[in-house]
Amino acid sequence: MTAPPTHADYQLSQLDQLEAESIHIFREAAAEFEKPALMFSGGKDSIVMLRLAEKAFFPAKIPFPLVQIDTGLDFPEVLSCRDNWVSRLGVHLVVASIDDAITSGVVVDDGKTSRNRMQTATLLNCVEENGFTAMFGGGRRDEEKARAKERVYSHRDDFGQWDPKNQRPELWSLYNGKLHGGEHMRVFPLSNWTELDIWHYLRHEGVELPTIYFAHQRRVFNRDGMWMSESPLNPCKPGEEVIEKTVRYRTVGDLTLTGAVESDADTLDKIIDEIAIARVTERGATRGDDRFSEAAMEDRKKEGYF
Repeated sequence: MTAPPTHADYQLSQLDQLEAESIHIFREAAAEFEKPALMFSGGKDSIVMLRLAEKAFFPAKIPFPLVQIDTGLDFPEVLSCRDNWVSRLGVHLVVASIDDAITSGVVVDDGKTSRNRMQTATLLNCVEENGFTAMFGGGRRDEEKARAKERVYSHRDDFGQWDPKNQRPELWSLYNGKLHGGEHMRVFPLSNWTELDIWHYLRHEGVELPTIYFAHQRRVFNRDGMWMSESPLNPCKPGEEVIEKTVRYRTVGDLTLTGAVESDADTLDKIIDEIAIARVTERGATRGDDRFSEAAMEDRKKEGYF
């Protein structure tokens, strides 16, 4: 004898299930950890996280601050969108600046290391200075190999480091948040999401996004097989020629390392169609700092990176 079918009103879509799981994680972590914070770059994943946090605690305000690690090389469109979100929600934003970290000696600028790699020490110093015991991050399971290894609750030792071979089991979605002095937890509410899920959710929610995610005319030049944005912060090298192309960005970060892709996807529907057939993740396709080696991201995460 087969069970009667579930009433249609009680059936959750895939997005509903992902949303419910993420909201549960936000509420669990907010209740368990003394001083959490949400890492917010202004990119699509952190915007989804912020939207989920908004829903998780509505009608109350989000009960923890946002943290941005400012490289000084962010796209202006992303910073503008970030400020609009912060203003609308009335949340507290902590900006940890790499320039300030260099001035104070937290980070040494040797003229060779990228600003993106300097984010690690800047973040760990911010965690220590503010006494944060948990940091919500936007890592997804399909984003990069090292991201897929990580648990929802990712333990960091008193040096801020991650040990991929010593992670806590999460059977039946039970999370172990026990910490010793000086340790903290990274919490990843989007662990079961994909890039395509992110875009479907953004279309469903109709929230503000940085305009550079949509196809637009831009002056770019080719560097190491990527289309880089013309900017005083990223001057051309000898032999590089600036041309105008219709491009968009799949991911946003340090503009000296983040490439655009040729695209005519100027709406969410077109972006979803484009991502549905993509065979390379956005980091693999357009992030220069992830091209150093197969283990580039994992090595950085062991040191304390996002």
